[in-house]
Amino acid sequence: MLDLAAHPHAEAVLGAALKDSPAHAYLLHGPAGSGKREVARAFAGELLAKGAKDPANVKVRAEHGSHPDLTWVTPSGAHEMLRRDVADTVVGAASHTPFEAVHRIFVLERVDVMNDEAANALLKTLEEPPSYVVLLLLTNRPTQVLPTIASRCQAVRFDPPTTTQLAQRLEHQGFAPDTAEAAARLSLGDGEKAIRLATGDGLKLRQAAESYARAPINGKVNEKPWGELLNRAKQAGQDAKSEVEQQLKEELQFLPKKEHKRRETEFTERAKRADRRAATQALDHALQLVGLWYRDLTVLQANAPELVFHSDRLGTLQQDAGRPNLQRAQELVDDTRSRLILNVSEELACEALAYRLEATLAR
Repeated sequence: MLDLAAHPHAEAVLGAALKDSPAHAYLLHGPAGSGKREVARAFAGELLAKGAKDPANVKVRAEHGSHPDLTWVTPSGAHEMLRRDVADTVVGAASHTPFEAVHRIFVLERVDVMNDEAANALLKTLEEPPSYVVLLLLTNRPTQVLPTIASRCQAVRFDPPTTTQLAQRLEHQGFAPDTAEAAARLSLGDGEKAIRLATGDGLKLRQAAESYARAPINGKVNEKPWGELLNRAKQAGQDAKSEVEQQLKEELQFLPKKEHKRRETEFTERAKRADRRAATQALDHALQLVGLWYRDLTVLQANAPELVFHSDRLGTLQQDAGRPNLQRAQELVDDTRSRLILNVSEELACEALAYRLEATLAR
């Protein structure tokens, strides 16, 4: 069921679409974890169920991604959405009338990483879509969406949950209050990150980031604190790769043997890209936590401990307080984060950053 009570702007736009008739394209934007994906799926289910003999069955199939008139697209590139992601699955399919519903719905995630070729391929469908086509484009970074794409969509804003809302949500899931509060603050309004930071792998990532941030302060850079950061990133990549390989294993059970080799080749490439994407994102997240450690030290210097993000590590932060050039340290971390997508050596980048931080934070 479509519940938009927490998203007033989305309720105004999408609610009106359900009552009357939908526009041909919507851009759902807001931070990760704000509910865009769930709302997109529920909205698609409601549209597909219109006029159906068994609306409940239609909504269930839409929820499970098995409705023939609902297509869900995610970027296949390590860091971008490629032309092939939209050429057949969206542009080609949009020319065919719906199988059983009134509409054909296409949901495209992370359209902010769409490259020029993919955008050009999608553009004609956006400009002159068949009357039955509805496109739902999702992004966490609306300013990064190509203007030619964004200008042809009706914007739907999703506001980030507050820190209090995220903390309460985590507590309801069984996390300790201090862990929930810190994870909510460190997520910066990203509900997905909040959950990860409160779980086992997220706690290990936090610990690795804290060790890395403190090493330049305590003269322990020679202990190579970047090693654990890289290990955590590598593990995230392997987990993502294993997930794709499991998807292949399940799909091959239902495909004729003559198609196995083709699908295995496709999934091998997809697994490599998933590995790379997840590893890079994990390392970027770790470095973000490092930058937030220095940010919290700045907050303590301003005598505002209530604003600290690492709220469950206040005592340790106070041990590191009193360092100079903390703002410069944050800038160095952000600069390294921006270089990760350029295929630099991640080990060298993290090592160089550690030594720069040591020199910058020296008393």
